[in-house]
Amino acid sequence: MSTIAKTVTEIIQQSPFLEEAIADKLINVSALARHIQAEVCNKSGREINEGAIVMAINRMEPGYYHKINLGIKKFFNKLGDFTVKSGINDYTFKNSETLFLSQANFFKQVSSETDSFISFSNGIRESTIIASKNLHEQLIAFFQGEQLLGHKKNLSTVTINLPKENTEISGVYYYLLKKLAWLGINVIEIISTTNEVTFLVSDQDIDKTFSALMDLRR
Repeated sequence: MSTIAKTVTEIIQQSPFLEEAIADKLINVSALARHIQAEVCNKSGREINEGAIVMAINRMEPGYYHKINLGIKKFFNKLGDFTVKSGINDYTFKNSETLFLSQANFFKQVSSETDSFISFSNGIRESTIIASKNLHEQLIAFFQGEQLLGHKKNLSTVTINLPKENTEISGVYYYLLKKLAWLGINVIEIISTTNEVTFLVSDQDIDKTFSALMDLRR
């Protein structure tokens, strides 16, 4: 039979946001204890009073959030340039034997378009091309024989230059996405290289996205 402390910890750790809110003292512990009391009793196999659950919450050892929080703030202070691009389209094609040839021919054709945004991501069953809207007609022409699964327009990107140590610090992408999730921003695509990350969002969310990510650097 699990102890009360172990049971409470397991329930709270199912929700990373909840664990963070407790660590930041944003949660009414008594209200939380009442909220999870039925689940604690069910998992423990016996009746557990609210006071015991409150005590267990207050005595929780610092979790993963607390550990990564110590170094992540210094990391975000060193974030590099932010670049915003508007007028972006998102295309998803079903993978085929000819898709990569179409892609190669398209990239060769538009290689001189240095001011345009172009990205290609290959998955197991489908591939996505993200490109500036001025390339729309050319792209459709080159991929006319491929099966288009989805097309989104009126999009924008925010690209962040990351410090080189980003591959050695746990939680970098988690914190970036958490910030956007708390604000209700829908991230349509994420594009990453070793030292860059790009978020694709709708035009209506771009100002909020840029401000939210900039806040991490302050």
